[in-house]
Amino acid sequence: MAAERLDQAPADNARLVAWAGPAFLLFSVVLIPWTIYLGYSLPDRQESSHYNIAWVGFDVLLLVVLAATGFFAIRRSHLLALSATAGATLLVVDAWFDVMTALPGSQFLQSLASAVFIELPLAAVCGWLAYHTE
Repeated sequence: MAAERLDQAPADNARLVAWAGPAFLLFSVVLIPWTIYLGYSLPDRQESSHYNIAWVGFDVLLLVVLAATGFFAIRRSHLLALSATAGATLLVVDAWFDVMTALPGSQFLQSLASAVFIELPLAAVCGWLAYHTE
């Protein structure tokens, strides 16, 4: 079986790929007014009854993705690029929401330090792994 070039869509999915590009560009354009609307309409404060469950669930997902990244790195798997990309994405999202949802004072400083010294550097390592294994 001949290897596929990465810059070419598979022949059997050509129609789907042709529609996916414009559709996703449209989705991103539609998000512009929606994001502006949310910026003006959402309250500054919100109480959530499942806040702890949401964060624990997110951290479990992050744990699974980081474990998969380690596993794929040890095995020199071609799946390393995918798991490292997912890991980088989750780490950046984690850093953002940790900092943005922290209470002012020591909790904010702890979240900021965690983002700057742990999550974002680890996201950079994941990004490097994804780029260099692709």
